[in-house]
Amino acid sequence: MAAAAKAGTSEPAVTVTKKVTVTPKPAERPGPATTVEGDGQYHVGEDMQAGTYKTAGPEKGTIIESCYWALTMDASGAFGAIIANDDLQGQVRVTVGKGEYFETNGCQGWIRVG
Repeated sequence: MAAAAKAGTSEPAVTVTKKVTVTPKPAERPGPATTVEGDGQYHVGEDMQAGTYKTAGPEKGTIIESCYWALTMDASGAFGAIIANDDLQGQVRVTVGKGEYFETNGCQGWIRVG
């Protein structure tokens, strides 16, 4: 049988403290969008991903149902910067490359399909 400890002679409990530093993982920044909604000019690789996009055509219920899109080398708006463009009444697919600019006006949403 073990001997009982005498009152008042017991050693204090040992406490071990270890400092742990946790560095939170930085939140992942969302990449460029795979859809384009609304009129505007979008920088490929920054505002939208490179790839092939399609639209169903002009916005419905507008006075003139027309969908204009343009693919340009830069954001200058100069006629000479246009790589390709069209003003259409139906659906279309457009392939855009990183560094180019994509402009859309009066079109339904564009969805990346490839």
